[in-house]
Amino acid sequence: MDKLEQILPLVKKPARYTGGEWNSIRKDWDKTELKTVFAFPDVYEVGMSHLGMQILYNIVNNRPDALMERVFAPWPDMAEKMRDNGLALFALESQRPVKDFDIAAFTLQYEMSYSNILYMLDLAGIPMRAGHRNEEDPLVIAGGPCAFNPEPMADFIDIFVIGEGEEVINELLDVVLAGKRRKLGKKEILLEAAGITGIYVPSLYNVYYREDGAFLKISPVREGVPAKITKRVLKDFDAAPFPVKPVVPSTEAVHDRMMIEVLRGCTRGCRFCQAGIIYRPVREKKPETVLRQTAELVKNTGFDEISLTSLSTSDYSPVLGVIRAIAEEHAGKGVNVSLPSLRADHFSVDLAKEVQRVRRSSLTFAPEAGTQRLRDVINKGVTEDDLMEAVGAAFREGWQAVKLYFMIGLPTETDDDLEGIARLAREVLALGRKSGVPRGRLKVTASVSSFVPKPHTVFQWEPQEPLGSLKWKHHVLSFKARDRGLTFNYHDADLSFIEAVFARGDRRLGDVLARAFELGCRFDGWSEYFNKELWLEAFRLAGLDPETYAYRRYSYDDPLPWDHIDAGVSRQYLVLEHKRAMEGAVTPDCRGGHCPGCGLCPALEIEPFYAGSDL
Repeated sequence: MDKLEQILPLVKKPARYTGGEWNSIRKDWDKTELKTVFAFPDVYEVGMSHLGMQILYNIVNNRPDALMERVFAPWPDMAEKMRDNGLALFALESQRPVKDFDIAAFTLQYEMSYSNILYMLDLAGIPMRAGHRNEEDPLVIAGGPCAFNPEPMADFIDIFVIGEGEEVINELLDVVLAGKRRKLGKKEILLEAAGITGIYVPSLYNVYYREDGAFLKISPVREGVPAKITKRVLKDFDAAPFPVKPVVPSTEAVHDRMMIEVLRGCTRGCRFCQAGIIYRPVREKKPETVLRQTAELVKNTGFDEISLTSLSTSDYSPVLGVIRAIAEEHAGKGVNVSLPSLRADHFSVDLAKEVQRVRRSSLTFAPEAGTQRLRDVINKGVTEDDLMEAVGAAFREGWQAVKLYFMIGLPTETDDDLEGIARLAREVLALGRKSGVPRGRLKVTASVSSFVPKPHTVFQWEPQEPLGSLKWKHHVLSFKARDRGLTFNYHDADLSFIEAVFARGDRRLGDVLARAFELGCRFDGWSEYFNKELWLEAFRLAGLDPETYAYRRYSYDDPLPWDHIDAGVSRQYLVLEHKRAMEGAVTPDCRGGHCPGCGLCPALEIEPFYAGSDL
C-alpha cells in the first residue's frame, strides 16, 4: 500500500498500523471462504492487551475455512491522514479494507467506546446503521460485557453475542458460511442466526414505550424468534481453546506481558459488580493446565512477566502452589509472576514472597468503601483488619508502593463513609512508615471512581448520585487526604455520568450516539478527547434528557430495557439481595456450601469450582 507507506512517517506510533507481529497469522485470502476481522474500538496498545481478542483470533484461525484479522481504532492523527489520502480503514494482517470482510466483530468492553465503533465504521466506509447496509457490506456483530444491555447500540449492530464466545463463535460462523454457500440474503442469515442460543438480532424485535415515554417492553416480530436471549456459558474451562502462541505487540502495550486466565467468574457477590453476575458460575483451571500453558507461553512469546488473570486471582484455590511452581520453573529465566487487584482477606506473607521473587511491582487492593457498614451494604466481605494485615505484610516484605481502589456515590453512602476513605488511606500510609519503608520511597495511591449502576446487578434499580454531589465529594477527599506520599486520583465524574446513561439506556439512545459522533465525539474514554458539552448537545438535538436515564430509581416491577437478556441469575434473587443490601446484611461467599440460591450451577450442571491441588 503505497499510500500507507507515505502516511506512516507522519503519524505518532506508526507501529500501530503495520502488522507483521510475532505469532500473527496471515492466511491465503483467496483460498479461505469466510473472512472475519476483530475490531477493537480503541488504540492498538489497549486492544492488544485484551485476552478475549487473542482467544477468538486463535479459535477462528484454527478453522481451515475461516480467517480472522485485526483492526484497531486509528488515533486521530492517523484518521486525518487516511481521509486526506482516500485510505479506508484496513486490517493489519492483509492490509485489506475492513469493508471487504464478511464479518466485522466488535467487542463492547466499555460504554464510552461506543462512539469509536461509529468512528471505525465511518472510516471503513460501512454505513453506520444496520438498516442502511446492503448485501455487500459486512455483517457487524458485537459481544462483551456491555452486550448485556445491547439496546443503545441496537441500531448499529446486526448480531449481538450474549455471554462467553469460545463455543458460540463457531456456531455463528457455521451459520454464516452455510448461508454464504447457499447464497442466502442477509435477512435469511440473520433469522437462522437468531436460532442459536446466545444470539440476539435486534432487527427481529420491536420496542414499545408508554405514553409518557418510559420504556415498556421488547418483543420478537415473528414466531420462532426467542422472547429471551440466554447467555452462553463455557462448561469445560480446562478444555477451552487457549492461545499459547498469542500475537506479541510490535510496540509497548498497556499490559505488556503474558496472560493466563486461571479463574472465570466470582463467588463473592459484590452487589455493584456486573462482571460477578455475567461471568457466573465460577470455573477454575486445574494447576497442571496453568503450568502447561505457562511453559508454552514462555517459549512462544519472549515476555518476562506472566499475569494470572481473573476477577479475583487470590481466590483461585491453588494460587500459592501454582505461583511457587511457576517461579521454580521460570524465575531463573527472569520471568516474574504478577497478580491483578487482590482481595485483602486472601493475601498472605507467603503469597507476597512468591510474587516478588524476581522483581517487585506495586500491589493493588480494592476495599471499595471507607467503612465496614458500607462494605456490608455492597457485600464486599473485606474488613479493615484484613486490609491492614495484608498491607502490613506487603510493606514488611519490601513493597514500597500500594494502590487502593474506592468508589464514591454507592447506595446509602454518608459523610462518615466518605471520611472513612481518607482515613483508611492515611492509616495505610502511616503503617508503611511504621514498617520502615523509607519516607521518600513510600507511595500510597488511592484511586476513586464514581458508582455507575449496571444492568443485571443487585443495584440495577438504584440511581447514580447527582453530578454536583460527586464533584463535591472529590473536593472533600482532596482536602482531607493531603499528606506526603499519599496521592488521590479521580475518575472523571462527567464521564461516569454519560457512562451511566448508556449503561441504563434504551434503543432511543442510538439517535444520541449518531448525533454525538456527527458533532465530533470519539475516543471518549480518553480525557483529552472527552467533551461533555458535545454529548449534552447531542441529547438536546435528539430530544432526550440524560438525567432521566442516570438518575431514575426503578421499582422492582418496572420493565427494564435489558429484561429480554437472560444473564442466568433470577430477578427474584437480585430483588432479595437488594433488600438485604438496604438492611446491611451480608451474603456469604458461595464456596463452602453457602449457596445463595442464584440457581446457575445446578441449572447448567456445572461443578461450581475446582477444589484442591496437589501442589
